[in-house]
Formats: sequence, structure tokens, C-alpha cells
Amino acid sequence: MKYLSLFLATILLVSCTSNPEKNTYNPETDSLKYEQEVHLKNVRQLTFGGDNAEAYWSYDSEQLIFQSNNPEWGVECDQIFTMDISEKESGFEPQMISTGNGRTTCAYFLPGDSTFVYSSTHENGMKCPTPPERGASGAYVWPIYDTYDIYKADMDGNIIAKLTDEPGYDAEPTVSPKGDKIVFTSDRSGDLELYIMDTDGSNVIQITDELGYDGGAFFSPDGSQLIFRASRPQTEEEVNKYQSLLEDGLVEPTNMELFMVNVDGTGLKQITDLGNANWAPYFHPSGEKIVFSSNHQSQRGFPFNIFMIKIDGTGLEQITFDDQFDSFPMFSPDGKKIVFSSNRNNGGSRSTNVFVADWVD
Repeated sequence: MKYLSLFLATILLVSCTSNPEKNTYNPETDSLKYEQEVHLKNVRQLTFGGDNAEAYWSYDSEQLIFQSNNPEWGVECDQIFTMDISEKESGFEPQMISTGNGRTTCAYFLPGDSTFVYSSTHENGMKCPTPPERGASGAYVWPIYDTYDIYKADMDGNIIAKLTDEPGYDAEPTVSPKGDKIVFTSDRSGDLELYIMDTDGSNVIQITDELGYDGGAFFSPDGSQLIFRASRPQTEEEVNKYQSLLEDGLVEPTNMELFMVNVDGTGLKQITDLGNANWAPYFHPSGEKIVFSSNHQSQRGFPFNIFMIKIDGTGLEQITFDDQFDSFPMFSPDGKKIVFSSNRNNGGSRSTNVFVADWVD
């Protein structure tokens, strides 16, 4: 789930100042990376303007599918686009492959790269659903639109099948590397839990069952485990707040940690205990590490940077060193590249763009 325009607005309202001691752009070398980013090489920017995020790889490591609200592309809220990974220039416009109606999120290629799955509200109307207002406390919230369902479509945007048809929120689908299963988040049980289904929408199995938001799940390289973000309200006050927000179709994603679980629901374990928001996790090609986005070093909500940690919770390492926002890291299936979204190089605007880099272990 993205709702990135709301997220970035929150961060940027707090501050847009830079930290010259931390950030050391070197335009004479790899101009879109910082010197400290030793795992990144040949960084390329692929979008220019709007909020572009959750860019996920095709199985052949040649294409990306992502969501954007760039008004220059004729959209008012998130729609799904696709592009190759060749170098782009400002003014490039990718192909939109969602319906253009409602709001979409979380698109993911299916095997063969000729079809994909994504979540959309388009059956509830052509207009974008109204984003939530902040409460009296000013807390940042994500909307859990109960009109989201998961669809399968071809690369021309033609819908082939509707994969979920339960009341409430069904979204955040990602596909197993083997291409046989889809994991997604749903509130059909009354709480936000993870489910797995076959790629035709059949054989739905509930994976998690603890109170709190479970979402943003990805399969391990061998397809046997899931990594995901979760909130775990503990105190009576936290539980009441979480349940009250959920009744209003909202979650507050400011306190989340990373968890792993086997695809049959066994072996649940917490990976991080860093505080603040730890999210957008993805497995390193080895299956022994995880990259993710976090603001755990922050006292004021920003910056978000990409970190890497071993699956036993040790060996935390910072990967990116932006002063605002880096997130949604994903390794290409061949393990050679990484895609991520960042506020770097946006000319002081609020745009968040997609970047691709060679990965250096």
C-alpha cells in the first residue's frame, strides 16, 4: 500500500532542509547516488514528477510495473504504469495499463510477463475515492478503502479476471517467485491479516491472526517464507485506538516492525525491534538478508532510508543516505539490480521518483 502523496506531504511539512554533513552528492561521478552508498552503482532516474512508487520487476528483469499520480500523465490519483529500464529523460511518459478509473495500488507481474495483478476501486466508480482527513491529533493515517479488490489484467489493460470478491479491503498482492501463489492483505476477518491464494483466486488460506495491521508481504526467493510489516498494539489504549481507526477504514502506520512467517502460517518471528516505522521489506537474493525502509534514526518522522538486516535480526547496515525519503527497494529476479523510490534529484519539489541501480554486494 502506498498512499505516497499523503506520506510525503507529512514528511515535507515537517522539514525540507538538507543535512550537508550527511549528504554528499558527487556530480562528477555517479551523480544520482551519495558517496556512502557503496552498494549502489550506475544509478539511473526513470520518472520525473508526481509520486511514483512500488515499482516491481518483471520475471525477465527487463520491465517495471509501478503506480503514479503524475498529473502530466492525465491521472488524478494512483494508476498503474509500465516501462523498461533503459535511461529516461524528463518528459518521458510510460504506458498506463490500469483502467484509469478509481484508485489503484500494488501491481505485480505474473509469470510470462504478459499479465499482472493489481488492486483497484474502479468497480465502485470512476472517481478517485476521497482521502482521509487528519484527526484532531493530527496523526498520519492510511485509508483502507473497502472498495479495493484484486484483478488480473493483460499488458493492454484488459481485465481478465476478478480474483477477490469479499466485502471490505483486499489489496497489496505480490506473487511468489515460482509464480503459483499470491499473498495479499484483507480485513475479511475483522482485522488486517495476510492471506495466500492461487493465481486464479482459489484456495484462499489465512496466514496471520494476531491483532494489528499485517501487510506489504513478499515471498522469499524459494517461495517458502514471507516477509512483511506489522503493527502490534499492546496496551489497552493502543488496542482501542487501532480498532477505532480500523472501524473508520484507517490505520496509523507510524509504529511498524518487520516479521517473517512460513507460507503455511507457522514459524512467525519478529525480525526488527527498531522503533518508529520499518516497512517495505524485500529479500536479498541470498534469502539470508532483507532490505527495507526505516525512519528509526529519526526524532521527527524523517528521513526514511533503506537498510539491510540479516533474517536473524543482526547485522543492521544502512544502504541509502538521503535526507528525505528512500523506500520500496526490490531486487531484480537475476539479482543484479535494485529498484527504489526516492526524493533525491527532484529540484526541491515534492516529487518522488523511481530509480534503478546496479547492486554491489
